[in-house]
Amino acid sequence: MTTAATVSEVRRRFGRTQALSGATFEIGTGVTGLLGPNGAGKTTLLRILATVAAPDSGSVSVFGRDPSVASQRVEIRRRLGYLPQEPGFQRGFSVFEFIDYVAILKEMTNRQQRHAEVRRVIDAVDLASVSGKRVRSLSGGMRRRVALGASLLGEPQFLVLDEPTAGLDPEQRLRFRELVSRAGESRAVLLSTHQTEDVAALCQDVVVLDKGRVLFQGAPSELSGVAGGRVWLADERVAGAELVWRTGEGRFRHLGAPPSGAELVEPTLEDGYLLLVGRFDEEVAA
Repeated sequence: MTTAATVSEVRRRFGRTQALSGATFEIGTGVTGLLGPNGAGKTTLLRILATVAAPDSGSVSVFGRDPSVASQRVEIRRRLGYLPQEPGFQRGFSVFEFIDYVAILKEMTNRQQRHAEVRRVIDAVDLASVSGKRVRSLSGGMRRRVALGASLLGEPQFLVLDEPTAGLDPEQRLRFRELVSRAGESRAVLLSTHQTEDVAALCQDVVVLDKGRVLFQGAPSELSGVAGGRVWLADERVAGAELVWRTGEGRFRHLGAPPSGAELVEPTLEDGYLLLVGRFDEEVAA
């Protein structure tokens, strides 16, 4: 596996809030999922990797280059595609005009070649039918796809995607999975999401971040294994479980230390994630 980026002991504070507290991990070719509850520091970490922000301390390397050095930061940006959590738009632009504007910022100077690339990514995110419409007139999900299209310009070698499936319907999410899967065959993709099913379906590697620290990095099967022997089904709620919910079949799924004789079941990636983070509130389970 070729290493695309390394993060070593990165710290970042905003006032009294410590967003990152010594985060350390590596990103290689393929799709890496970044999981964590709200406030874990995921967006801050992605902004640092995308060269939008800088750490207070620690080091970051992307393609062997140091983003704290201006000339090397430019080289990183030429090979990077970034979808922020809250994309900014020139909302008076049409879809085509906005993506074309981003392509110009990416130094695509040949007009004919640039427009061909703009049309390619518009097709890739299934927006050809609205390419002439103003961005401000589109739904939230469509605007998300506009920003995703812009991040795909120029076949970037490293894609940094912050909540890319937010606002997408199930069909659009499946199309997104196809796009990301293809990208990960030859490039590095870092995908931050709350959708554990997207991670299970797409990712070869998973990083779990909580309170600014990396709690886990490994294969999805290894994260599922965190919950091995700690997931069981019963016909009623059992006291003492860390988390219980009623399934669609009417039985109760439990996480925690099972009682004697419990009906153990195969754990999922989500089970492992929930037990690893260990904060069973509405925010984590969302």
